[in-house]
This record gives sequence, structure tokens and C-alpha cells, in this order.
Amino acid sequence: MTSLEQSTTTASHGLASEQFAPVRELFDSMLSADPGYSAQLSVYLNGSQVVGLVGGPDSAADSITGVFSCSKGVAALAFSLLVQDGLINLDATVATYWPEFARNGKATITVRQLLSHQAGLVGVQGGFAMEEYNDLPAVADRLAALAPMWRPGSGIFGYHALTMGVFLEELCRRVTGERLQDVYNRRIREPYAASMFLGVPESEESRFRPVLFTQEPGPAFFDPHSMAGVSGNVQAGNLLGMPNLRSIRAEGSTSGAGVGSADGLARVYAGAITGIDGLPAYLTPETVALMSQEQVWGLDRVFCDTSAFAITFMKSHPRMDFGSAQAFGHEGANASLGYADPLYGVGFGYVPAWNEEGTTSGRAMQLSAAVRKAILG
Repeated sequence: MTSLEQSTTTASHGLASEQFAPVRELFDSMLSADPGYSAQLSVYLNGSQVVGLVGGPDSAADSITGVFSCSKGVAALAFSLLVQDGLINLDATVATYWPEFARNGKATITVRQLLSHQAGLVGVQGGFAMEEYNDLPAVADRLAALAPMWRPGSGIFGYHALTMGVFLEELCRRVTGERLQDVYNRRIREPYAASMFLGVPESEESRFRPVLFTQEPGPAFFDPHSMAGVSGNVQAGNLLGMPNLRSIRAEGSTSGAGVGSADGLARVYAGAITGIDGLPAYLTPETVALMSQEQVWGLDRVFCDTSAFAITFMKSHPRMDFGSAQAFGHEGANASLGYADPLYGVGFGYVPAWNEEGTTSGRAMQLSAAVRKAILG
């Protein structure tokens, strides 16, 4: 597959196969329109990289930065292995694996409900301090003691922004005795050579670049005691700085402290569905279908907008049209995006250097659409 390397007429560095030249052209137009814009873009098609681009003054080909809630999608890939191994049954109650969870009317909540944002456990009054996310047993115990904010099984769902990772991690700890981050490192990140970290080793710190903000994140403009405020942990402060703190990114809370590159995101998703570099896919088609099946769609009680979720993964829908009906992945608060699309055989990663507004309708969505258009011809 012929690659088009950087020339004097392109703003980006890296490669794009001939088929995906229009994707480079779109990326270059974005770079030309905004001299401060900096980002990485990576795409794998049927196991081979077809796009690997970087541009702007604040991104480099080997740099890594915070990807926020993309962390949840990556953690869900590792959790999928537990389901595939038969260690977790999605239709079992959470209390089957985590008996303390049954408190306060939660005995009948299933793993499927919990991990598709249906349990009503979006956070705690008072919130969690940033450092508390490094103490999984303590945070998990506080969540296990909660009463749901809505009746589970009633059809209501809402984004569990900073608790979903805790649930994934605690269930893994209960059934394996291991950290989910360690399962991910051993079975996905290391064998697939992915620069996507749930816990950044000291040896990789020289590559880290802080997430950049046009202005320091300020207080939210909604009631901190509202459902959105509790889900966003607003009472304890703004957590958009999570990955910029070494102590937090070193532990890699899967709720939002993951750090990586666009290529790292693309590799872990491509590895799940097609395999890469001669390695087979680490998930079976049956596991992919099970974990990526849409569970909820409609008005999100927290977002107060339309959303669609599979088991933790976000699903493509008109407000966030990143792929086919089979696609599954997750965006991050800075507009980073990683996903797999089994229909097209695509693993996709996009990571900007600067926090972007309009996460669901911005550059990542435009670039994703250009990728599909290039495939369809």
C-alpha cells in the first residue's frame, strides 16, 4: 500500500496511504486554518496503519497526553477479556462478585445495568478529591454504600462520568485479585506495543505533554448538587487536570486519568477486532458483539441530551456520528476519541494537544467521517 509522506505542501507530518489522501487534506486544512491547532491522528484498516499524522507546534509523533474518558473505553476493552474468559457474567447481579454492593436497594442490579450507566450511582455528595481515585477499595466502598439516584431497571440512564471506571476496576479486583490496569498492561498494551497507558511508567514520562487549556478550567455553570454536578464531581473541584498530575497519571484511574497517543488508541482498538502486526485479535467476534451491543439510547438523565451506550462503550448516533452501527469506543473531555468499527475493519485514534470545545461535533467527527468516505470510495 503506497504511502504519501510529508511534502513541502503539507502542514502535517507522517503518512497517509493513497486511498486516505483526502483525510490528510482535511487534517492539513484544519492545521492551516488555526496556527495554534496541534493534534495526532491514527487509523488502522484491517490491521495495517493507513494514517499516522501529527501537526502543530504542541504535538509530536511520539508525545503522549491526557485522553480523559477515552480511558473508560480502553478499560472496557480489558474488562471484555474477563467476560470472554468466563469470569464475569453480564446478567449476574453485581453483588454476586461484590457482596457489599447489595446495600441500600442494589441487590438486584446486574453487571449489565451497572456498566451501561443505568444504576443511578453517578457520584457521592461532597465528591471525591483527585487523590482519592488512587485508593480503589475506599472509593468503591463509598459507592457500594449509596442508594441509587433513580430506580434501576426503570429505563432511566445517565452518564456515570467518574464512577464507571471505579466499577470496572473493583469488579476486576474481585474476580481476579489483580488491578484492571495490570490486566490491560499484560494482555493488551505490552503485546500490542500500544502507547496508551492506564498508569504511566516513569520510563515514559519524558514523552508526556500536559493537556493545554486556553484558560484554566473554572467552576461549572450548573448546580454542584444537581445530578450533573454530582456526576461531574463538581463539589470536590474540577478534575480536568487529572492527567496533568504525575501522582494521578502514574496510577491511571480508568475513569479519566489515562494518557496516550492517537496511535496508542488506534492500536488497542484495532487489536481488539482485527489484530495488528501479525498478532491476532485479542477479542473474539462473539465477545465484540456482546460488549458492543447497544444497551440504552435516548435522553441521558445527566447530559440532558441524547446518548447511546453499550457495555461502558459509547455507540455512534446522530449527535455523535463517529462510525457505523457496529462501531464502539469512547470520547474524552478534551475531544480525544478512540473507537473500533468492525464493519469497516477500522481502529481510530485522535488526540488534540489543546482542550477542544464541541467534543461531539468537532474535528474528530469530521476526520472520522472522512475516513469512512475514503473507505467507501
